[in-house]
Formats: sequence, structure tokens, C-alpha cells
Amino acid sequence: MAKPMLIYVAGPYTAANAKGHEINTARAIDAGIAIFRKGHFPYIPHLTHFVDLRAKRTGVRLAWSDYIAWDLPWLKKCDALLYLGSSTGADLELKKAKMLKKRIFLALSAIPSVGRPRPTKAKSS
Repeated sequence: MAKPMLIYVAGPYTAANAKGHEINTARAIDAGIAIFRKGHFPYIPHLTHFVDLRAKRTGVRLAWSDYIAWDLPWLKKCDALLYLGSSTGADLELKKAKMLKKRIFLALSAIPSVGRPRPTKAKSS
């Protein structure tokens, strides 16, 4: 049985407006759900969309480079990367994943399904 992987979801986030950010975030979340259903564990950097909304509401300014700095350590921990499409950030993440010799998936359908071990029952003393 194949081992579950930690899979980084790379894809466009930046958009012309807030609706575009929401659409890109939803697309990444949907990919993460599909990855999880295949038996793997996704890291979805687009979830920092909600960090960004909160930061703006509380007067904290975080730059694009801050989010890249936030996400790249997680990429190092992951076994693989799912590339959803081109953007400045996603292309940078893809390049870094290749440098780190991570497994690269260009489509959800290319990610194999794996079974997860079931939790064992705790022994009573």
C-alpha cells in the first residue's frame, strides 16, 4: 500500500478584485479536499486569504513577500506539490519544489489514492 503524502497546493491567488481572490481560494480548497479524499494531507497556502482579511481589519500590513515567507517552509516539509496554474507565486513555488526534488502533480487525477491506517483502539490496563 502506498504511503500518504503531504501535498502542497500551488496555484494563483492574486486577482483583480476580492471576488477573484475568493474564487482562487475556493479552487485551492476544493483541490485540498480532493487530495484529502484520496488519502493524503494537503497544505493549502490560499487559506492565508483569511489571515490577510483579518490582518487588514486589525490594521496589520502584510506584504506579498510575507506570505511567501510564511508558505515556503511548509513546501520544504511536503512530499509533493500540486500545480493548479501559473501565477508569480505558484511559479516560484513550482521552481522551489523542483529544486527540492519534490514530486510534482499537474492534475488532481495524477495523484494516486491511498488508504490510511485506521487508528488502533487504546489498550485498557
